[in-house]
Amino acid sequence: MKKVHSVEEYIESNSHYGEALVVLRDIITKTELEETLKWSAPVYTLNGKNVVGLGAFKNHFGIWFFNGVFLKDEHNLLVNAQENKTKALRQMRFKSIEDIDKNLVLAYVKEAIENQKLGKEIKPTRNTKAIEIPDELNSVFKANSDLKASFDALTPGKQREYCAHIADAKREATKFSRIEKIIPMILNGVGLHDKYKNC
Repeated sequence: MKKVHSVEEYIESNSHYGEALVVLRDIITKTELEETLKWSAPVYTLNGKNVVGLGAFKNHFGIWFFNGVFLKDEHNLLVNAQENKTKALRQMRFKSIEDIDKNLVLAYVKEAIENQKLGKEIKPTRNTKAIEIPDELNSVFKANSDLKASFDALTPGKQREYCAHIADAKREATKFSRIEKIIPMILNGVGLHDKYKNC
């Protein structure tokens, strides 16, 4: 996804749903939410807290409710994009502009605002489990202190991603070939999946 610098640009870059996104945007901007751009997509906040966002994909578009798990959803309109992974986030998906019931959308957005005011949100939990560094990586660290220092400077999340990437390989040869590939990334202070996160 290319980086956009305004909500208008985001809508233009998703022109296949442009008209529908404008309709949803108009509904949301009638409320007290503040329009911002985060992760190259429109996000609407209340006192700096993310409440809803707009999203357009290949086969659908819709609204993200950042703490949608707390919405009553009496009309069964919300979906969990990643079952068993996503705790709070819920999506309201549409296939075409005709699917949008403006009054219903506004009711859901207003409920999300009220929930935010009441402080209903799932706080992210920190993974405090110790990081298990694979033996193969440790042996490379012993021979390369710069690499070890660069690895230690990474966030625990990035360290875990690298360790899992190596540990998931079945064969020792595969583990070492993976280590070879990630050495420049570690030295540059980047995470295994950073290129996908920043796109």
